[in-house]
Amino acid sequence: MGRDPESVQLVAVSKTVPVERLREAVAAGQRQFGENYLQEAQPKIVALGPDLRWHFIGHLQSKKAKAVVELFHLIHSVDRLRLAQALEAAAARRGKIQDILIQVMMSPEDTKSGAPPAEVPTLLKEIAQMSHLRVRGLMTMPPWLPPEEVRPYFRALRELRDQLRAQGVLPADAVELSMGMTADFEVAVQEGATLIRVGTAIFGARPQGVKPLKPED
Repeated sequence: MGRDPESVQLVAVSKTVPVERLREAVAAGQRQFGENYLQEAQPKIVALGPDLRWHFIGHLQSKKAKAVVELFHLIHSVDRLRLAQALEAAAARRGKIQDILIQVMMSPEDTKSGAPPAEVPTLLKEIAQMSHLRVRGLMTMPPWLPPEEVRPYFRALRELRDQLRAQGVLPADAVELSMGMTADFEVAVQEGATLIRVGTAIFGARPQGVKPLKPED
């Protein structure tokens, strides 16, 4: 595919996975983990320590901004100005530059979060005035379709990133594309993903009877 393997980072999605299983992944060399729910993530991060890199990949409520800024290195799901403002305030209080991705809604589905593509330039211009947020790129979650049918959504996100960078709206070093999960990460990599969010292929299917926590919304 002509990609440097080091240009693609594996984020192990560890929601509902007990900390003992995460320790096994760490022992095998995994260093980046993605969590969807703050309540579940907090004890894992405390238990495993700060040497790992933690990604917040779930929908995020503004009132959770302080705790997320304290715990996570990269927030994938910034999709509205109010959330960005809350993260900016939390990062400023902590004296931290918080790395974020802008989540883009590439398909008009009621169940998906994300800023519509047409609204992303305005959101980026607002965030550019915030001194404690650093936009690293874009993220999307396509519809639940076969891999080849989601390829156009991945391609569209890459094209949007390139367009925004060419226009100077997205910083030149904001190259990250967070897209692709267990079922479709190969297609996502072919279309330019730099961060793939893989859970089931690493930890197996979620055990029967385990219910996900309420989303952070």
